[in-house]
Amino acid sequence: MYSPIADKKKNPIILGIESSCDETAAAVIRGREVLSNEIASSADIQALYGGVVPEIASRAHTDAIAKVVEKAVKNAGITYEDIDAVAVTYGAGLLGALLVGVSFAKAFAFALNKPLIAVNHIRGHLSAAYLHEPSLKPPFVTLLASGGHTAVLYTKTEAEFEILGATLDDAVGEAFDKVARVLGLKYPGGPNIEKLAQEGKAVIPMPKMLKGAGGYNFSYSGLKTAVINYCHTKEQKGEAYNKADVACSFQSSALDVLVEKTVMGAKEKNVSCVTAGGGVVANGYLREALKKACDKAGLKLVLPEKRYCTDNAAMIASEGLVQYNLGNFAEMTLNAKASIPLSATLSTPQNTIRK
Repeated sequence: MYSPIADKKKNPIILGIESSCDETAAAVIRGREVLSNEIASSADIQALYGGVVPEIASRAHTDAIAKVVEKAVKNAGITYEDIDAVAVTYGAGLLGALLVGVSFAKAFAFALNKPLIAVNHIRGHLSAAYLHEPSLKPPFVTLLASGGHTAVLYTKTEAEFEILGATLDDAVGEAFDKVARVLGLKYPGGPNIEKLAQEGKAVIPMPKMLKGAGGYNFSYSGLKTAVINYCHTKEQKGEAYNKADVACSFQSSALDVLVEKTVMGAKEKNVSCVTAGGGVVANGYLREALKKACDKAGLKLVLPEKRYCTDNAAMIASEGLVQYNLGNFAEMTLNAKASIPLSATLSTPQNTIRK
């Protein structure tokens, strides 16, 4: 049986595999350097159904995964034997989709006698910051904003986080998708709301958690309901309304509070750096607002490129490196999990998250 601890390298070559939703992705990194990052998406097919259909996503992953991995290895300029470890998303996500990636990664690692690393998808989003700035070192405060999670974290070490606050109901990305449907926008909702918002103004009153209100926690159910009620009331009365203004008003209300509480957390924890991760961090309004707020507060901001904010395998490989350095390797009994907490890893005692 392979003994990964004995063979650990300083800058290992790690193959990352991601299949938690509708993106089939594979990437290769050497240390923090991205050698390749390949993605095959079924989003166009999913859009025909107004969202992700799990069975369709699973079939798309099955068709694409071998080709995507082969392309990632080829474009990285390496051979299969050069790979030092295989990192794969084992949760959270669509169970059938995850199973495709986990099954492939297990077979791949077993055939080549390489160590297997189980990666928490959300922790992958957090580790995307290291790809943008390889020299980045904790402590810092991190904004997590995705379709399934919204939180402000105090990153103590690469493996240890303190949750300062999190969503009490909907995640911000989920709210974007729901509002997009109300406005009649196609899937994926987030980018389409951002595009529409550029044509409007934030002139419609929306509920907003002001700085300091509710500590660091978030709640998006009220904001989502306010948008639904506004649109339905207008429609029932036969009154016209500007959808671009609705999108713009919603976007600013949903995202400004993320910026405010992230900066607030950085000041409280007395750190000099802020990072961000998750699909919503690809939003241009949020990125610009974070830059302005951090500049004003004298904070350094590390923002991953947009391609590393949305689902990708480079971030999975990056988190894989964290687990590799900790000596956290998975057995061939690894199984996919549709739901896992933010804290979850196949952990060692030092790999914890404290609240």
